[in-house]
Amino acid sequence: MCGIVGYTGNQEATPIILEGLRKLEYRGYDSAGVCVIHSGRAEIRRSEGKLVNLDKLLATAPVNGEIGIGHTRWATHGRPSEINAHPHQAGSIIVVHNGIIENYLELKERLTGLGRTFKSETDTEVISHIIDEKFKETGNFEQAVRNALQELRGAYAVCILCENDPGVLIAAKQGSPMVIGLGENEYFVASDIPAILSHTREMVFMEDGEMVVFSRGKAVFSTVAGEPLEKKPRHIDWSPLMAEKGGYKHFMLKEIFEQPRAIRDTIAGRLMEEDGNVFLEGVKLSDGELAQVERIFIVACGTSWHAALVGKFLIEEHCRIPVEVDIASEFRYRNPIINDKTLMILISQSGETADTLAALREGKARGAKNIAICNVVDSSIARESNGVIYTHAGPEIGVASTKAFITQLAALFLFTIRFGRAIGTIDRDKGRTMVSLLIRIPALLDNVLELNGQIEKIARTYMHARDFLYLGRGINYPIALEGALKLKEISYIHAEGYPAGEMKHGPIALIDENMPVVIVVPKNENYEKVASNMEEVIARGGLVIAVCSEGDEEIRKKAMTTIEIPRDSDDLTPILVSVPMQLLAYHIAVLKGTLACKIGKIK
Repeated sequence: MCGIVGYTGNQEATPIILEGLRKLEYRGYDSAGVCVIHSGRAEIRRSEGKLVNLDKLLATAPVNGEIGIGHTRWATHGRPSEINAHPHQAGSIIVVHNGIIENYLELKERLTGLGRTFKSETDTEVISHIIDEKFKETGNFEQAVRNALQELRGAYAVCILCENDPGVLIAAKQGSPMVIGLGENEYFVASDIPAILSHTREMVFMEDGEMVVFSRGKAVFSTVAGEPLEKKPRHIDWSPLMAEKGGYKHFMLKEIFEQPRAIRDTIAGRLMEEDGNVFLEGVKLSDGELAQVERIFIVACGTSWHAALVGKFLIEEHCRIPVEVDIASEFRYRNPIINDKTLMILISQSGETADTLAALREGKARGAKNIAICNVVDSSIARESNGVIYTHAGPEIGVASTKAFITQLAALFLFTIRFGRAIGTIDRDKGRTMVSLLIRIPALLDNVLELNGQIEKIARTYMHARDFLYLGRGINYPIALEGALKLKEISYIHAEGYPAGEMKHGPIALIDENMPVVIVVPKNENYEKVASNMEEVIARGGLVIAVCSEGDEEIRKKAMTTIEIPRDSDDLTPILVSVPMQLLAYHIAVLKGTLACKIGKIK
């Protein structure tokens, strides 16, 4: 969750770095710091807490210079504190770092044996010490960095300065995201695009095992081992305004209301209405290759895993191919049965999720075909896949995923049509029906968003609850999981999502007059079963919040509160149901004051 910004050029570095760090506040952090080199001397300023504390420190003790690095830290090794904040310096070497160094204890013991003294509890300080040790051996900053990085195990994105080579900035990546911005006689480094988008749209995306050296107005790319690389920049058409709140109180609310637009962008240019098919420009697999698929694995983490569960229902229903859904962090540590007749679908908003990337590589090594569903163009997972379906959601600034999730669902629906047409389980007429359903979704989402005021009132009623239970069945069961995740993620209220039919196997014992129970009960094939589960909740005094179809009088009579959504295709109900879940979590978090704690009130 940490953020990195680096700069070298002809401008004052500190304002550029601080601006970039503010654009990365959405990632969450507990401390911040900068280092600028001026006249061969490194000046470091660090503070615990928000960037405003660093601003105050810089107001009393400013730093000047045209080359520098900055960081916002989310604690992994070591508690939040000024001493653990980045940058870290050892000798002449200064480092900021995202990621986790898995062998840092081993390295720390070795360095301590060499007489090195550590000031912090972080794994990052080990990096600065080991580079400084190598620098003393070689006398060459660049070579010292190369030698040191090859001893690290784990994930890192690093920016490095050296007081003894003050005009040089080095950056490298292994398992953590990093992007390079190319300006007019200046260069930028960041862990995410919004940090530097106001300065340049020409970006180079670093891949694992790569390094860049900025010196004398040039950027030289290579592998960490020293092999030269030619890197072509990509033009990013996101405007800086896309990364601003646009008048909304928080980024999360803005992104919730962007979802109709996001869906339109996801499906734009891909629907072949006459043929009842879709065109997925990034999927290079032919109909013949898709017809060879006998099994599908969908692999993802967190919210993307919930999207994957919906994808399983869609693909199995319409394509009649067995689908397994795996949590990426579990997939990479088991021995999955995969061969050349397996298709893997990797879902990741950023395209940089380490566990999902590792799963992709595991599948490739075993001969599986693969397709990525990503939002970020040219991300690692997108680059390494046989094909990619970009969701075109635009930058997602809020920590709690909203529009990225919705567009992942749309992308899975697009893939289902494409795959079904390729293997013959979806004919032209059925394909035309499915395409027409998807076309209607943005307008229906606009209707659901009109419930915002009603949902805010519901949030006021239930904001003080200590526990929530979310129930759903069939294709809507994953949305119960997602609703619970959203609530606990930003409001810090304990919440559990369950298949409605499993309620009697444990959760029912917790239901009483103090527990709100959100039940997804649209009119579909599971309607009567879920309504029966709702009766069980009511019988135990539970406070039922029913997300139901418009005009459902039976549910209105029985539930304490209803949120009514348009009745449409059962397959696309998860998209419509997701919005009330997001809004409920958002408004409760705002009322409790926890949203500011989670993502910061960016001004």
